[in-house]
Parts: sequence; structure tokens; C-alpha cells
Amino acid sequence: MRLAAVGHEVVLGSRSAERAEEVRAGLLELWPGRELAIGAADNAGAAAADVVVVATPWDGAAPTVAALAEALDGKVVISMANALTRVGKEFQPLIPPRGSVAADVQAAVPRALVAAAFHHVPAKELGALDHPVECDVLVCSDHPEATEVTSALIADIPGMRALDAGRLTAAGAIESLTAVLIGMNVRYRTRLSVRLTGLPGE
Repeated sequence: MRLAAVGHEVVLGSRSAERAEEVRAGLLELWPGRELAIGAADNAGAAAADVVVVATPWDGAAPTVAALAEALDGKVVISMANALTRVGKEFQPLIPPRGSVAADVQAAVPRALVAAAFHHVPAKELGALDHPVECDVLVCSDHPEATEVTSALIADIPGMRALDAGRLTAAGAIESLTAVLIGMNVRYRTRLSVRLTGLPGE
């Protein structure tokens, strides 16, 4: 919704095109006064986009892209999933086989340009289109083009700033931090986001 609100054409993908259409209709009902260019398709249809965002539950991310590997060759694929599990009243991070969900996604589509991003952006704030989302987004990738394209998308969203966090080996630490933020949200009854200070030129 945020990307559509700033002029990008977005296609929602699902295993079922009908399910994608249901989600699309529900989102558009929330903002009847806006012209949001959001389409719906099955996953293969969504994979035809110039840039693909994997926003599935964490354990479905790698299998989902693996089934679309040929369509994703050479494309920027943004992984935003966090491997978390609930233990009692708290969420704890899990360590996927390759150290992060993003690394698993990259291994599943080795010819795609995978970037990890958007892990710490509160979903409710993203959906509240009348207000900017004031936060930094840590981006990491083994492909400079993926970092550049992902950062450009982030820069299009008012209030958000992309920061290059290095190679994909950093994704595990970035994803795990989400468990800390969720715990603090519960403790302080708020929705925290990340903002870093001390960068050159600030």
C-alpha cells in the first residue's frame, strides 16, 4: 500500500489468484479516496514484476521463491521475513540453516539478486497512509544493484531512510533484532521503529 501510495504499480501475489484478489479488495476498501495501483495475481504473475518482495511467513519464503526460480533470474528480490517463535509470552529468534531467512532465499534462487530489508518497520504504521513512517531501514545484500534498487524504493516512502548494512551475512542479526523490538512494544505498549544517529552529514 505504501509503495502504491507513492506511485508504484504493485501486484499482490498468492498461491491462489482468487485469494490475492480478496486481499487486494480488502486493502482498497480501507482507502476508498485514493487511487492505488494494486493488482492481484498468482505467485507466478507477481514474479513477473521488475522487483519482487517476499512477504510470506518466514518458513515459506525459500520454498515460495524456489518454485519461481526461473522467473526470478537476474531480478532484485527483497526478503523481509523474520524467523521468530513464541515461547510463553515472548518471541524468540530462530536461526535458519544458512543463518538468516534472506540467506535461505538467496540459496533457493542463486541467480536472483537478494536483499534483506524492512524487518523493523511496524506493519500498522506502513498501512496508515495518512502519516509518514519515521524510521531507518537496514539493507544488506551481496549484490550492489540489489542494495541500490531496494534503497531507492525505501527513499520513495516519506519519513523512511535506507542504510547500507553490508553483505547478506548481516541479515541474521538484523532479523533477530525484531524479537527484541516486539518485546519492547509489548512492554511499553507502543510500536517501536529503528532510527540511527551519528551518520556523517547529520
